[in-house]
This record gives sequence, C-alpha cells and structure tokens, in this order.
Amino acid sequence: MQQPITGFHQDEEDHWVAELACGHNQHVRHDPPWMSRPWVTTRTGRESMLGYRLTCKKCEEGAPADRSLD
Repeated sequence: MQQPITGFHQDEEDHWVAELACGHNQHVRHDPPWMSRPWVTTRTGRESMLGYRLTCKKCEEGAPADRSLD
C-alpha cells in the first residue's frame, strides 16, 4: 500500500527514518549500490520528498502503527 511521507527522524544509530501518513515508520538509507537515495543525505533533499509515496509493507501486513497520529 502506498503511503505519503509526512516527516523524518533519525534512529538511535543516526539512520534516517521516514514517517508515513499511516503512522508507520520506514528506514530510508542511502547505501549504494544496494539502495540509491542520495536525497536522504541533505535536509533539502528530505524536504523535497515530503508527500512522496512509499510502499508500506507494515500496512499490507496489518501491523499496528509505530506512532500515534494525534
């Protein structure tokens, strides 16, 4: 299920995590050659991806939200 990115935060290892509209979180690493996401390395790049839709596997699995949507 496609969900828009609503924000970002860093985890305890300083990896970037996308916050999705559904309440789930998803890591968005730039780790070439496996994952090429150079936009994640800068604030401007991350801001440009707000609203971009990612496939949320947690939604597809029916998992509870990672955070409150209040």
